[in-house]
Amino acid sequence: MAAGAAEAAEAAAAVAEVGSARQFEELLRLKAKSLLVVHFWAPWAPQCVQMNDVMAELAKEHPHVSFVKLEAEAVPEVSEKYEISSVPTFLFFKNSQKVDRLDGAHAPELTKKVQRHVSSGSFPPSANEHLKEDLNLRLKKLTHAAPCMLFMKGTPQEPRCGFSKQMVEILHKHNIQFSSFDIFSDEEVRQGLKTYSNWPTYPQLYVSGELIGGLDIIKELEASEELDTICPKTPKLEERLKVLTNKASVMLFMKGNKQEAKCGFSKQILEILNSTGVDYETFDILEDEEVRQGLKTFSNWPTYPQLYVRGELVGGLDIVKELKDNGELLPILKGEN
Repeated sequence: MAAGAAEAAEAAAAVAEVGSARQFEELLRLKAKSLLVVHFWAPWAPQCVQMNDVMAELAKEHPHVSFVKLEAEAVPEVSEKYEISSVPTFLFFKNSQKVDRLDGAHAPELTKKVQRHVSSGSFPPSANEHLKEDLNLRLKKLTHAAPCMLFMKGTPQEPRCGFSKQMVEILHKHNIQFSSFDIFSDEEVRQGLKTYSNWPTYPQLYVSGELIGGLDIIKELEASEELDTICPKTPKLEERLKVLTNKASVMLFMKGNKQEAKCGFSKQILEILNSTGVDYETFDILEDEEVRQGLKTFSNWPTYPQLYVRGELVGGLDIVKELKDNGELLPILKGEN
């Protein structure tokens, strides 16, 4: 019993807590020569508490890795600098530079990423074969993640090479609906996809999981007017938002979903809606940047969460709180008012 308690205390001690931006910068400097894993978390999110336990276990397994937790809303300057929009999020640092990122409570993926950065490729042959099999499954899922998938350098909003920029421009010009994956965010995917698809360069465009090709092929398809027949078209944003806001009688646009709120305001509005007993649906704006930005203009409301009843905007958290306090919320949600 005593040994177990000592072990638990040791694991807890191995996960340090950072409380300020200055402390974080100092830590980056002090731990420059080792791998540093930072968990951006929130005490109100149960998934974050679970991932803290995972970190504690990993700290026992990897004593030479520095594990740190940082309360995202308590140190906003660091969260904003690294574009942390939801919790949990994990950042990996080497030589004071960010080298990897993981969004969400994915314990197996976190474990895998830590092992990969620690080992730097030095796996026994049997482990290599197993990893290759795992990677192929992952690549299959990624290439099928959307009807049209673009693997590129950077994001559609911020392409990080000229070829990726041209590819995005062509897809937008033809009003093609696509999702993207930033190969700079994952070195394993970046290298593995070249072998998986037998295509050595980026960007790469997939439709229904099948490789169409790189920029030159897409240009040829555009010139021959075949591109429009191969790739799915995007519905106009305004039409899409109209459909989404009317998807259910009561629709909540939030960070996260019913099961897992990813910001404090979204968590509070969920609690209020749940207390009414009225059925409602949610849409996670973190999953779709176009909807996230477009809905602000569509509704003339700049922040989230946003609550809609029968396609009409009711308001954000403050308005919902007022309506609840005045006894007006339930009649509105039921369409009586």
